[in-house]
Amino acid sequence: MTTMRPFTCDDLFAYNDVNTDALTETFNLNFYLSYLARWPEYFTTAEGPGGSAPTGYVMGKAEGRGERWHGHVTAVTVAPSYRRMGLAKKLMRELEDVSEKVHDGYFVDLFVRRSNVNAIAMYEGMGYVVYRRVLNYYMGEEDALDMRKALPRDVEKKSGVPLKRPIQPHELEQDFT
Repeated sequence: MTTMRPFTCDDLFAYNDVNTDALTETFNLNFYLSYLARWPEYFTTAEGPGGSAPTGYVMGKAEGRGERWHGHVTAVTVAPSYRRMGLAKKLMRELEDVSEKVHDGYFVDLFVRRSNVNAIAMYEGMGYVVYRRVLNYYMGEEDALDMRKALPRDVEKKSGVPLKRPIQPHELEQDFT
């Protein structure tokens, strides 16, 4: 049975099996440590039976101001041998709970490769909507979909009303200033 627990520094030396496919972003060690230090409540590990190596993780952060205050999914991934078991959904629900109950956010957002149809279908099944398309977001070659899920604080669900046009990556920074 897989269990959820807080991510620890030691997990950084045991998560290689999780970050094995081309759709999973692998960041440098300082990036993971900065998230773990600043937003530990947003960093969860799925651990295999008997306390074996991590089978997946989610990391995120809280950001924005006013009605743009939200939880952001920076990464969620599951080891190939543990996929199709609902672990990604469980990890996402952990992050959604933190966004709602700890940070009182209006929504949760994430970026996903436009070509990652399996992930997009999973997110849509969890109530996420495509808010906008970000042109050439991934390495300047592939578009991202910015997907959002309104949380209970956003009573009118304004955070999920889609934009009518795609944006460039540099326009993202204007969102939270």
